[in-house]
Amino acid sequence: MTSSSFSAPTADLAHVSVDAAGDVSTTPPSVTATPVAAARDVSVEDLAAKILAGDRSTLARAITLVESKKPEHQAKARLLVQALLPHTGRALRVGITGVPGVGKSTTIDQLGANLTEAGHKVAVLAVDPSSTRTGGSILGDKTRMARLAVDRNAFIRPSPSSGTLGGVAAKTRETMLLCEAAGFDVILVETVGVGQSETTVAGMVDFFLVLMLPGAGDELQGIKKGVLEIADMIAVNKSDGDNATRARAAASEYRAALNIMAPKSAAWTPPVVLISGLTNQGLDAMWEQVRTHRTRLEATGEFAERRRVQQVSWMWSMLEERLMQALRHNPKVAHRLHELEGGVREGTVSAALAVDEIAGALGV
Repeated sequence: MTSSSFSAPTADLAHVSVDAAGDVSTTPPSVTATPVAAARDVSVEDLAAKILAGDRSTLARAITLVESKKPEHQAKARLLVQALLPHTGRALRVGITGVPGVGKSTTIDQLGANLTEAGHKVAVLAVDPSSTRTGGSILGDKTRMARLAVDRNAFIRPSPSSGTLGGVAAKTRETMLLCEAAGFDVILVETVGVGQSETTVAGMVDFFLVLMLPGAGDELQGIKKGVLEIADMIAVNKSDGDNATRARAAASEYRAALNIMAPKSAAWTPPVVLISGLTNQGLDAMWEQVRTHRTRLEATGEFAERRRVQQVSWMWSMLEERLMQALRHNPKVAHRLHELEGGVREGTVSAALAVDEIAGALGV
């Protein structure tokens, strides 16, 4: 990869569109496209076959199926993921986080362009913050990633976080598997990065990258220790031009902070690198660190073991979610849940007593 010989297409931008499923199309309006059936109307076998063949429209619609909250869609999505499971696991999964304004989208856009130019197929799962009041989200990542939005070797899927811990969409894990089955060998998961715990995304990827800004002083004081503990690398972004001196100083402070923490792997000490996503400086060296990390952890067996642990953690996470859904819809407790919740809110019923009654109704 070089300092970017890529230039975003301009003549074809008028032909770029995003369909209801979230996929990008560069088909000119004059070309009549054959209507594609929704994933819910196609058999699991046909969906799996088309995804394995790299059909992007089917992939987008299958992700929509996975994200659906309807029980019948969820059941079909589970069968689809199971059918594709033998064809997953070969991609490198990288989580990327950072505070708003750190340049996550710009960095991912340039990094992804570098990777596709080098022959990789890149899927970006960009998680947008959802409103806690309305549940809505902006889903604007495709407009912020101009290069990848028109790159046929890239696939961008914006998904609302829906209030999930760490800003990770509830179905991001399944979406990763679908993208891997479709042939994408690099999965980049961009998290919201607005202060929630980022341990959720770190628990589903192979490498966790934290982007930081120059001028660490005050920012370093406000950084949660937990984020640094789970970081596999810190990249100080916007380190070019007038920011160069401040960036080097910030990097030194981050290294000092990391040195007093026990690394999460005996085979890897998190490095601190200087980059500029806007000018494509340092991104090659940064990606080389990601590859080196995988090589080292594979040599010790930690890479495979980490994935096995993540799979089991995923199972328990899904079980907890399913149990909560069953609890809320259980006829034995449904009629009392609202009353007990109101009592706890008003202070007339203790939380412990409410839990006792609900658990007793369930026989636990």
